[in-house]
Amino acid sequence: MIYLDSAATSLLKPPSVYEAMERAVRTMASPGRGGHAPAMKAAETVYDCRAAAAELFGVPEPEQVVFTSSATHGLNIAIRSLVTPGGRAVVSGYEHNSVTRVLRDIGAETDPARSPLFDPDAAVRAFREKIPGAQAVICNHVSNVFGFVLPVYEIAALCREQGVPFILDASQSAGAERVDFSALGAAFIAMPGHKGLMGPQGTGILLCGEPGKPLLCGGTGSESRNQDMPDFLPDRLEAGTHNVTGIAGLLEGIRYVAAETPESIGERERRLKSAAAEMLADVPGLQVFSGGESQAGVLSVRHESMDCETVCALLAEKGIAVRGGLHCAPLAHGTAGTLDTGTVRLSFSPFTKLREVEKACGVLRKIVN
Repeated sequence: MIYLDSAATSLLKPPSVYEAMERAVRTMASPGRGGHAPAMKAAETVYDCRAAAAELFGVPEPEQVVFTSSATHGLNIAIRSLVTPGGRAVVSGYEHNSVTRVLRDIGAETDPARSPLFDPDAAVRAFREKIPGAQAVICNHVSNVFGFVLPVYEIAALCREQGVPFILDASQSAGAERVDFSALGAAFIAMPGHKGLMGPQGTGILLCGEPGKPLLCGGTGSESRNQDMPDFLPDRLEAGTHNVTGIAGLLEGIRYVAAETPESIGERERRLKSAAAEMLADVPGLQVFSGGESQAGVLSVRHESMDCETVCALLAEKGIAVRGGLHCAPLAHGTAGTLDTGTVRLSFSPFTKLREVEKACGVLRKIVN
């Protein structure tokens, strides 16, 4: 199989991830639930993962790294900590449902700062106009549909000027772009473990510049007499049993990314994206959403007469895994003018080979021709 759906899940991972997970499930119990060797081994692994994430993302203290089950989980904590019913939240025109559905559930006003694809300057202008008076700004770093890299450091600076909290959705950038918590000055940064960080599904990280409001309440292994959730991180936001097996795998994924560097990984994925865009540029009836340096390793296409889901199904029959449809991001498609059709998305990883991209693009050409 040729796997070109890494923007959904990094199916291909470093061998150390699988080995760590097997070792953990055989030898580790739960952190904070005993002083015996299996519990202490789990506690060490969980702390090591916090420390590795803090170092990779420029977080001052490991305790500011909170484990979640996904980026969606982390975004729920972040948004519900800052936005109240009737409040106004400014978002980019490319947000995922894990942002927009939360705002709708809260009863907040979602105010998109819309801008054209692959135009960072226009994005900054749109946010500059919208930010004043907002309760919070929520922006994804990289569009999961089009790979558009938004100018989040400039947007974060605008937020600081206006005293508006900034939440970054780093779902598509963590592990493949520079994500610097301290430089951003963000209130929260949410990311999954199972994409660019090479960990397993069911893992995620929330980087916290504020204490946050607990989304779940329960046991933490600390302050057991206290019937309120602890007032300190990470315990305040980590009720219940940790996914120790997943965190063990995530730790090895983070170590891999740190050794390779996100910049190097991102550049490799960009080269593959550019190669694919060039191979498909002259296919009759095929629109290729290519954005040069303002695009990460994600490429969307659509054909003028073939349904995107049909194209994906035909590619799957040939052993090529891509994703088609709206990708849980109707706001992004509405901004880009693809809401009625969706797109076929190709997304790359550090383990994708150029020859695989060449073969996949050749099959796609034949299908649409």
